[in-house]
Amino acid sequence: MRRAAREAVMRHYRTLSDAQIVEKAPDDLVTVADRKSEALLSEGLAAILPEATIVGEEAAHADPAILDRLGDSLCWIIDPIDGTHNFAHGRPPFGIIIALAEHGETVAGWIYDPLKDRLCHARRGGGAFVGEERITARTTGENPPVAAISVMFMDEAQRHAMKRHIAPHYTLTDIPRCAAEQYPRLALGTNDVSVFERTLAWDHAAGALWLNEAGGMAARLDGSAYRVDDRRTGMIGAASPAMFDALAERLNEA
Repeated sequence: MRRAAREAVMRHYRTLSDAQIVEKAPDDLVTVADRKSEALLSEGLAAILPEATIVGEEAAHADPAILDRLGDSLCWIIDPIDGTHNFAHGRPPFGIIIALAEHGETVAGWIYDPLKDRLCHARRGGGAFVGEERITARTTGENPPVAAISVMFMDEAQRHAMKRHIAPHYTLTDIPRCAAEQYPRLALGTNDVSVFERTLAWDHAAGALWLNEAGGMAARLDGSAYRVDDRRTGMIGAASPAMFDALAERLNEA
């Protein structure tokens, strides 16, 4: 991950030309750095575990059929630059995310912030770490709790429900447009809860595992576990199971 950050990501940070940024879909960008990072990461991961399938964000965009491999016996999942919109505009946060899944269940995950040189990582049943330090999720201690809610991919009815039924119970804060930053915020005392509508595997597999291993809770709105081969939308991340339950109950009533 550090090699990809050094040779692909940071080499292009704040030096991208317009020709090196492409809009894949409205407000969804890809850069030459994303593609180079994914190539380097794919090469390295294939050498570590050659029997595993590799599903990268950019490869899946080029060939959506690759998504059918997420439930394979072993699968590497790559987000070569999470937070590309920020990166392309020359501002933080952004990061690199890798997860390893087994039959659709995440068993290990890594989230790397190249600007902070911060590596968040977790193994199923092995706890959550920032670098060498094992961490336990903590709340902000604020009342009302701090919520980062992404409404970018919600329809108008969902946005209205959030504004009317959810917002009054929380102190709302801006989202970072970067799962590689949002998950650490949920565990490290910056945010208490977050709602995600789009739940793509490369964005959430590593972070959900890491937050759960830290003692927080990341799951579907009905409390079921997040799986990389589940294409449903909607997910909650919370600094504690109690905060997850409170938000899930309000969402069910909205």
